[in-house]
Amino acid sequence: MNKFAIPVYQPDLSGNEKRYVLECLDSTWISSKGRFIAEFEDRFATFTGAKHAIGVCNGTVALHLALVTLGIGPGDEVIVPTLTYIAAVNAIAYTGATPVFVDSLPDTWQMDPADVERKITPRTKGIMAVHLYGHPCEMDALAALAREQDIFLIEDCAEAFGSRFKGRHVGTFGDIACFSFFGNKTITTGEGGMVITDDKTLFERARHFKGQGLAEHREYWHDVVGYNYRMTNICAAIGLAQLERAEEVLAKKRALAEDYRKHLAGVPVQMLGEFGEVSSSFWMISILVPNAIDRDPLRQHLAGQGIETRPVFYPVHTMPMYAARYQRHAIAENLAWRGINLPSWPDLSSAQVKHITDSVRHYFSTRPG
Repeated sequence: MNKFAIPVYQPDLSGNEKRYVLECLDSTWISSKGRFIAEFEDRFATFTGAKHAIGVCNGTVALHLALVTLGIGPGDEVIVPTLTYIAAVNAIAYTGATPVFVDSLPDTWQMDPADVERKITPRTKGIMAVHLYGHPCEMDALAALAREQDIFLIEDCAEAFGSRFKGRHVGTFGDIACFSFFGNKTITTGEGGMVITDDKTLFERARHFKGQGLAEHREYWHDVVGYNYRMTNICAAIGLAQLERAEEVLAKKRALAEDYRKHLAGVPVQMLGEFGEVSSSFWMISILVPNAIDRDPLRQHLAGQGIETRPVFYPVHTMPMYAARYQRHAIAENLAWRGINLPSWPDLSSAQVKHITDSVRHYFSTRPG
């Protein structure tokens, strides 16, 4: 049980989730076969505008599967933002490739294309664009770099279901893209993920690897070292029900962001908005406090009011397993030390938003100095 009266996130399961799951139970199709898997994949591909979609058991394995599908491995480098959730970097490490960290842009918080260009070497095999907290990366610049350098572009859309760059859904700019459906994502399957691509060969390779490398036309014959990354019919059933209400949920998230923006007016914090020709999913309502010294005391103050928050992700280059070579990424570090995620679930009421923002306002009006 969450001890907070206002948790940072909670899923909305008020659609057809229960009905579809009961159908799985009644039919006994509860594992990786059943009607909901193909239907969820097809509907997801249509929603994002991709040609192909492959359901998997979580977002992290989606990333690993995408990299394996592209043939990335030992000796290769993959450029990745340091300001990201750890899964993106770990997936690169799983393949034996080397993650190469880049800094962030101060306004969008996304990876800096100029730093990406500086970090490209003869060993660079791919760029992993992570659409952090739902704001799209600068995809024109990143796609152009990938084309010019003849390297792969992988999109991590774990936090960006529903986000668009110049009218196109994120995940459709690169060679292959990945989504997460963890319980705190905009649409959820409990645990689950999706890989999308427009390339039929990559689609067939990903489907092959995710199912233990089982040969298509020979029973129990395996011709590659594969993985058990399959999605269950139950998860797909929940995902399909969630997808049916996706536009409604995304509209609520946008209204929530506007509500926060209105109530935070005059408070000395900076809310992550939208920059450029983009539409953010506003997966998390994220703010920056003026000074890093304020972050933890503000979070403690909010906790005392029954409000759960999270810190912005720690830059991965500062974590022990990736810190052997000293690096500085000043913008990412500054964002990380000052950043807070506020409660962000779509059915948060205006009264709750006002309570949260009034509590933030009260902290700054009463803090010493």
